[in-house]
Amino acid sequence: MLRESVSSAVLRELGQKKLKAGFIYVGPVGDYGWTRAHDRGRKIVDEKYDWLTTTTAESVAPADTRDYIDSMFEGGADVVFTTSFGYLEPTVNKASDWPNKMLYHCSGGPLPYKQITGKEFQSKNTGFYFADFYQIYYLNGLVAGALTKSDKIGYVAAHTTSEVVRHLDAFMLGAKEVNPDVKMKVIETGAWYNPGASTTAANTLISWGADAIAFTVDSPAVVQACQSHYEETGERVYTFSHYTPMLSQGPDVVVSGQLVHWEKLYEDLLLKARAGVVENFQHWRLLQSGAVQMGSTWEDKINPEFVDDLKAVTISDPVYGDINVYDLIMKRLDQFKQLRVNIHPFTGPIRDRDGNLRLKDGEVLPQDNLRWGMDWYIEDTIPPE
Repeated sequence: MLRESVSSAVLRELGQKKLKAGFIYVGPVGDYGWTRAHDRGRKIVDEKYDWLTTTTAESVAPADTRDYIDSMFEGGADVVFTTSFGYLEPTVNKASDWPNKMLYHCSGGPLPYKQITGKEFQSKNTGFYFADFYQIYYLNGLVAGALTKSDKIGYVAAHTTSEVVRHLDAFMLGAKEVNPDVKMKVIETGAWYNPGASTTAANTLISWGADAIAFTVDSPAVVQACQSHYEETGERVYTFSHYTPMLSQGPDVVVSGQLVHWEKLYEDLLLKARAGVVENFQHWRLLQSGAVQMGSTWEDKINPEFVDDLKAVTISDPVYGDINVYDLIMKRLDQFKQLRVNIHPFTGPIRDRDGNLRLKDGEVLPQDNLRWGMDWYIEDTIPPE
């Protein structure tokens, strides 16, 4: 089985073989977030390879996934990417109807499939992939903890899946590292793409007193709400780009963000698909891979407007001693990019919101728990009602 790259010899043997790939999206490509990021990655690989053609479907409800998979395969697709957690069960269950085709699901895997269905994963023509942000949310938590004046931060969550809870917990861990007094309130909107609900949630957090807000929703609505608040009151509520740069939507409030390069994964998987290879395991990408990056834009890790503010906050670190938060962020970022990462945000001692010791001193959260078992909140977190 090919795991890293298709050899040049295999590619030469392929000659002029064509490949058609389908992409099923949960939201509109204009969402400025998740779907726009996937479509950006698709366009990059589509333009790069003359042997590749692609087709897309936007705003597909999970209940309709099977029909769209059928339609794409009937239309000549060789491989279909289903790009939302809610597509997991229909993707895997549909694979047996198309044994000579290839399927990839984004953000799921064999273990959550079993958790959802109670059935063992059997599909040999289905793989899984994800570019994860928990390291970057931790870094942006350092930002939020340093810049908050109210000691209150907020988080707008579309759903409280393991992925989202992992991210908001990492954000809180970073914030508490530089500001032990910080508290975080979480509001769940119940939809990946619902700008109205996201705006309402952001404004509720601002009214509560939060002056730094992160989010996992598929629109820039939170950024826009923070920018509007600044323009109306002069009070700054810091926020972060998500999946694609959103600085244009909040030039006075976006400090940094979590950005993704889905093309890094799509290029790898499509080259293998062209060779007839589907890898039916979880492809998991972090900062070291280059598939994700920290940034207010593609060029700036931190919005230059706020660099001096972060440099003005100094903490005592057990390794680096007295260090300003900006320099700490840059050192942590360099650590995460190493081949052998020697730091992990989820390292004990860590207590949950009920005071229970979840991780002992020096204990690191196991990968399977981190990916699929995150259903608890860091101490001083106010969870969704």
